[in-house]
Amino acid sequence: MRTLLFTAFAAAMTVSLAAHGAAGSPPDNQTRPAATVAKQPMTTLKIRIMVDGKAVIASLADNPTARDFYSLLPLTLTLNDYAATEKVAYLARKLSGDGAPAGAEPAMGDIAYYAPWGNLAIYYKDFAYSDGLIKLGTIDGGIDAFKAPGSLKVTIEASGP
Repeated sequence: MRTLLFTAFAAAMTVSLAAHGAAGSPPDNQTRPAATVAKQPMTTLKIRIMVDGKAVIASLADNPTARDFYSLLPLTLTLNDYAATEKVAYLARKLSGDGAPAGAEPAMGDIAYYAPWGNLAIYYKDFAYSDGLIKLGTIDGGIDAFKAPGSLKVTIEASGP
């Protein structure tokens, strides 16, 4: 009797292992769990900001607000100086704030969206934490172009990955 039970158990285990494959991998006709699938590398969205005939390149963050901003391009804006710290301009429409943190502490070179007012901000100096500020990206080089006194007319366009 013991031999019969052992034989039945061994047969059941063999069938189970064959159905699930070796080492717990799924059969060929089933997909692997998402955790074992290699992730595709993210492509950083780049933008070009034309300031007085000079191209300033920036990298956008991987967030819904930055992608929404990117969807508005190309843009021609007049950036006005604000608090001797940043250049700001209102956008044609408010951007998505989905999943955004409550605020951010901007540093020199940051591009941000101030949700309460619906404006774009490019920081040429560090600033304190602000509720409602969402980081869109960072100027890769050439931040001095934004330190010019007064307003600046700029064109912002997609630059590719």
